Amino acid sequence: MKNDYELIDSGGNEKLERFGPFVLRRPDPQALYPKRLPDGAWNKYDAGFDSSSGKGKWRIEHADMPESWVTTFGDISFSTTLGSFKHVGVFPEHLSNWKWLRETVEKRVGEGKKVSVLNLFAYTGGATLACLAVGAEVTHVDSSQGIVDVAVKNSELSGLREKPVRWIVDDVKKFVARELKRGNKYQGIIMDPPAYGHGPKKEIWNIEEHLLPLIEDAKLLLASDALFFQVNGYSAGYSPVAYGNNLLSLEKKGGKVEVGELLIPEKDGVRSLPAGIFARWRNE
Repeated sequence: MKNDYELIDSGGNEKLERFGPFVLRRPDPQALYPKRLPDGAWNKYDAGFDSSSGKGKWRIEHADMPESWVTTFGDISFSTTLGSFKHVGVFPEHLSNWKWLRETVEKRVGEGKKVSVLNLFAYTGGATLACLAVGAEVTHVDSSQGIVDVAVKNSELSGLREKPVRWIVDDVKKFVARELKRGNKYQGIIMDPPAYGHGPKKEIWNIEEHLLPLIEDAKLLLASDALFFQVNGYSAGYSPVAYGNNLLSLEKKGGKVEVGELLIPEKDGVRSLPAGIFARWRNE
């Protein structure tokens, strides 16, 4: 199965990655350990992000660097761009999450049952695409029209544009509140909240203030035959156990909660770069 990504090396607060045909060099505060490859290898990159001043900017070293290109993971493809704040629109740390989601949904769909998924803070749609690819219906919610447009493009690149998906541009808190009033239910819920952000009308999202109430409201959207609930995190200082404690009440429905770190293995498999945390419940 095709995989266009590899973490070539990491260390010294940086990471060296290949996305399709292009090698990128980006800062990463979690790479708090020595590099393994020599400087010569690190200097062979097509674009690097310089964060030494202000918001930072990309240094283009490849004469024919395109504005965007495609990075593929199996049957899921992403439009890849050199965006602001060192992002490229692809998050390979979620590969393990996508695998877990696919396995979870595919089993239920294989039993001839419906799986409706709500993906909150859905960004460029990796989890949405993983669920669509194995037969789920997805409601994809993000506050940015531009980002949702990218997610739609990714569904086209992945051959999933005609799958049952609702693309919603909205403040997540407001959307969940309206869904509660409408009485809509979902078999699976995914949340990928940032530490801080804004809704489409400048609504404030602050993880310390809003995460716990949102989780509790989202639990009420789970159907009687609920299948899973997944929460990811990236804020420094939070433990995956803290996230997992918010999901323990779901074990009354059956199944178990598991927690852990989101990791990106280096290409030789010896080390992994920490890239976030997760907590997830599955009713098996």
